[in-house]
Amino acid sequence: MAVDAVYHVSSTAAGGGRDGEVVSETGRIDLELRPPVEMGGSGEGSNPEELFSAGYAACYLGALRAVAGQQGVTVPEGTTVKVTVGIGKDSEGGFGLTAAIETYLPGLDEAGAQALADGAHAFCPYSKATRGNIEHTVTARV
Repeated sequence: MAVDAVYHVSSTAAGGGRDGEVVSETGRIDLELRPPVEMGGSGEGSNPEELFSAGYAACYLGALRAVAGQQGVTVPEGTTVKVTVGIGKDSEGGFGLTAAIETYLPGLDEAGAQALADGAHAFCPYSKATRGNIEHTVTARV
């Protein structure tokens, strides 16, 4: 699949990776990173999984709106997307990620909400990039 990228952005990590700093080229992200307590760290900073979940949630909400527009469906006021990213040891001796995507579409019927959530999962660039690489669950609440 070819991609004609219209936007590029860079971030630079320094220090110990998970125990260091990350700064975007725009300067809008300038964060201290610390491993979470669950992974033996202090938890006193952000971490890659937190950043990934934030980006994924925002991108997925945009995808949800795009899919709804294509289907002629109005996205209800109060719609939200929550992406929970997990990290842990994988069966190959390294580490892997999981993603639980939960959409809240108040006022829609359950079948319609789930259809939109599934359509957004097929459309979202984050979902496409991780498909086949991490375990996903996609649920819709109404």
